[in-house]
Parts: sequence; C-alpha cells; structure tokens
Amino acid sequence: MHYSQEDENFPITRFESMLKTNNILFFDSNDFENIIHHYLENGKIALSKRAIKLGLEQHPSSINLRLFQVEILVIENKFKEANNLLDRLHNIEPRNEEIFIQKANVLSKQDKHQQAIDTLLIAIDLSNTPEDDADLYALVGMEYLFLDQFESAIIYFKKCLESDISDYSALHNIVYCYDFLNQHTEAIDYLNIFLNTNPYCEVGWHQLGRQYFTIKDYTKANAALDFAIISDDTFVGAYLEKGKVLEKLKQYEEAIENYKITLALDDPTSFALLRIGQCYAKLDEEDLAVQFFKKAIDEDALLDKAWIGITKFYMKRLNYQKALYYINKAVIIDGDNATYWKLYAAVNKRLNFLEEAERGYKQSLELGNFELDTWLNRTDVLITLGNHDAAIFNLLQASEFYPENAEVEYRLAGLYFTVHQPEEGRFHLKNGTRLNIDYNFIISELFPQLTDKPLIKAIISEAKKTSN
Repeated sequence: MHYSQEDENFPITRFESMLKTNNILFFDSNDFENIIHHYLENGKIALSKRAIKLGLEQHPSSINLRLFQVEILVIENKFKEANNLLDRLHNIEPRNEEIFIQKANVLSKQDKHQQAIDTLLIAIDLSNTPEDDADLYALVGMEYLFLDQFESAIIYFKKCLESDISDYSALHNIVYCYDFLNQHTEAIDYLNIFLNTNPYCEVGWHQLGRQYFTIKDYTKANAALDFAIISDDTFVGAYLEKGKVLEKLKQYEEAIENYKITLALDDPTSFALLRIGQCYAKLDEEDLAVQFFKKAIDEDALLDKAWIGITKFYMKRLNYQKALYYINKAVIIDGDNATYWKLYAAVNKRLNFLEEAERGYKQSLELGNFELDTWLNRTDVLITLGNHDAAIFNLLQASEFYPENAEVEYRLAGLYFTVHQPEEGRFHLKNGTRLNIDYNFIISELFPQLTDKPLIKAIISEAKKTSN
C-alpha cells in the first residue's frame, strides 16, 4: 500500500481534531486504513489502536481493518489471539492473500520459519499482481535466511528481482547469500547477466566491483566501479570502493581524488579521512598524512584505525615520542581496546620504558588479545626486568593456548634453569629441541649466562645430531 503525503494528511488532520473534540466524524474504510497505516509506520501504537477501534465501529465488516488488528496483536506478542482472529477471517474470506501473509508473519515471529514459507507459498498462488508477488518472494527469501538455507533464499530473491527489477534490497540479499557461501564466481556471473539487461543499475555495478575486489581482480573491479559512477555520479559508496581498489593498484593520487569526492558529496566520514591519510603516508607526504589522520580522529575519536594509523606512522619514521603521545591519548579515550594496549606496549618497549611495556602487554592479554607474540613479548620484557616467576606463570598460561610450541618451550627451559629448577628446565628444553631445533638460539639470546652450561650444551648438540 503506497500513499502520497497529500492524500494522507487530510484524513489524519481530521481524525486528530476529532480525537481532541470528542465529536464522532464519519470516515470511509479506506481513510481509516490510511490513518492506521500512517500511525503504524511512525510507531504510534496507541493511536493505531484507537483508529482501529473507531474504524471497526463504523465499518464492522471490513476485513482490512481486522488485519490491522492482527498486526497490533503480533507487535504485542499476542500470537494466540492473532491466530484465532486470522482463523475467523479465513472462514469469511478463504482466498484473501493478506490473511495468509499475516499468518506467515505470526509463524515467523514464533520461529516457525518452514511453516511460514509454506503459508507464503499459498499467498503467492492466490496473488494476482506481479508487484505483490515481488514482495511475497522477498518474504520467502527472508524466511530461508532465518533458516540459514542460503541456496533456497537466492532462488526467491532472484524471483523477487525478476518481478520487480527496481528492488535493490533483493539484489543486495542475493549478493549477501553468495558472499556467505563464498561463491564469488557465481555472484560475478549472476551480476554480469543482471547488468546485461540493466546496464544503468549503479547498485549492480557497485556490487560487481566489490566482488572483483574480494577475488583480488583489481583491474576489473576498477572498471565495474567506473560504470557505477557513470550510472550515478553522486554514488558515495562507489567512490569509496574505487579508492580502495586504486590503493591496491598503488595509484595513491587517484585514490585520494576519489576519497576527496566523497567528502564533497556527503558529510566527511572518518573512514575516507583515514584512507586519505594512509595514501599520503604511502606518498611520503608527511604533513598531509598527519593532517588527515588528525581529521579522522576529530571526526570520530573512537575510530581505532585512526589512532593506530597515526601511531604506526610515527613508529615507522622512528619518532617514538610522537607515537607514544598519540597511543597514550588513545588508551585514555578507550581503555578497553586490546589493540591499543599492545601498540602502547610496543612503543614503550622501543623507548625502553619496560615497566610500561609490560603493563601494556598484560592489559592486552586481559582484554582478550591472545596472539602468540603478545605472550612472548610480555615474557621477554619480564625476563629483562628480572621478574622470572611472573614470566614463568605467563608462559604456562600461554602454553594452554599454544601447546607444543617451540618458542614457548625454550623460554620456559631458560627460565627454569635460571630459577634453579633443573628438572623442569631439562624437560622443557628437550621439548623445545624435539619440536624445532632451529629455535635453540632463544637460549643464547635471552639467557646468555646459560649458554656454557654443560647440561644445556649436551641436550642441544644431542638433538642436532638426531635431527641431521
């Protein structure tokens, strides 16, 4: 049901003035439908209910007003009442497709998706208009999505698009299903066929560009996005995607141009500002890079990629003081970001602020960054700080995530020998040499005082012999 603003407003104004004065005015049932539809669209449930009540008093036999009543019952999760009312309506009008659509809606809300699909298929059989068919096919597609049956969902979204070529949400859903199934070639084939008959569909070209980007065919991605822009030169998404493609092609100046067009077409996004910063960094335009990183942060202080971008920018140029300044700010703004703490640790380690580095790695681990190098870096800092017990405890935790890991085992060996627990030391050193003899340099690098110990030398040279 589509209503224009003009048609809609007059009965609504009349209805609302009636509510204020308590004078009962007469409306035809169509007006009531428009009024109720308007209130439902705007989430005004109480007003919808009043309009339904008054409407049914004036038009007690109107099936459509009763169907709105069903909608309200569904919103209020009163499924039993909704079902009973639908059964009564079905007895009156057994071939009314709207009744089946609402019945499917009730079933869907109760997670009975297969039954909802069967009910919608009956509605499709009863339907007479292709436009209604398109909506119904889309509803069937959505039910299949709820069931994670992506192949079946694709079939119905395609039928929806065949019935209504301008239904871009169906096109998005088809591509979403192909993405989920990792069927990028199939998605590309489908989009190419679709675009043969709809050559000016900017959404189709944009989606095709994204698919080519995913399979790393950047030249074809670039061409597809050019067509998206030719079809609609104000399509912000196409310029952003084209910028990403041009970066992959190392055409940074052109990428910047595309990102800048998005800034002119729409409110600036932190993503575009950040990408411009990254491109300028690649071009060694340092002042401009920093300027755009800062703009990205001003636009969205919670965009972690911007803080990480500017910190890494300064680290790469060995300006660790500046890097520290920015990562400190980031940690203050969002202290629950594991990636910030890991970077904070790396910068402090470079500056030889070892207590701070250790704190950063610890926080990062506590926040769920369980990458192997986080455990190992924290261990190495603890070893340098002479905090051997904490280093051992840290590695034993790491070994739960990374059992049978040579880098963990050699470090444990060195630590146990250092704290005079030779049995444990020997056990872990043998494990390390069994797992990977090439990592034995860890001992001489982290524990130089142990290198000449006869027991350690014997275990390593024995392992070397057997591995050759």
